[in-house]
Amino acid sequence: MIKLNEETKKVLLALSDDKGIYLEGNILKIIDTSDDPTFDAYIKQSIEKDNEKRTKRLEITKQVQEQNIELIKSKGEKDEVNKQLQKALEKAEQAKESAVNDLELMQKKAQFELIGTIVKVALWIVCGIGVVTTGMFMICLSLGIENQIIESAWSNMFGILLTNSFSIIGTIMGVKYASDRLDKKS
Repeated sequence: MIKLNEETKKVLLALSDDKGIYLEGNILKIIDTSDDPTFDAYIKQSIEKDNEKRTKRLEITKQVQEQNIELIKSKGEKDEVNKQLQKALEKAEQAKESAVNDLELMQKKAQFELIGTIVKVALWIVCGIGVVTTGMFMICLSLGIENQIIESAWSNMFGILLTNSFSIIGTIMGVKYASDRLDKKS
């Protein structure tokens, strides 16, 4: 046991009266108070206050531990939700890519069909005008009519039709080539 001198006892009692400061901890168990009832009351009061403070600290520690458990649990839930959101985002990106690819394919198919239709119509027009002009020219030849207008129209018509048909086909191919290059850049 530890015996404290009178001066130390007075300082401790004054601290408790003036500022409410008491000794704490295990040292209270080994202080000898048998010869001073006032100091004995001080030590008992110090032990009570120490027990109260320990109880409060223990409660706070338990609350903090419970909050930590809740935080860890909510963090796990948040991480799971984030993983689900990431998966949903990846699926949405894949669906978007697929839709864009399908749209591009449909556009190219429509362009190809349009080009095919334009070429077919141009060829039918060229062939039709060529057949009509040739028929008229043959009728003139078979009837023996010399018609300079039909002869020059026949030769001019074939020249113009051939030039225009190649021009149309060249334009279509140029547009297709340019659109293919733009698709490759993007």
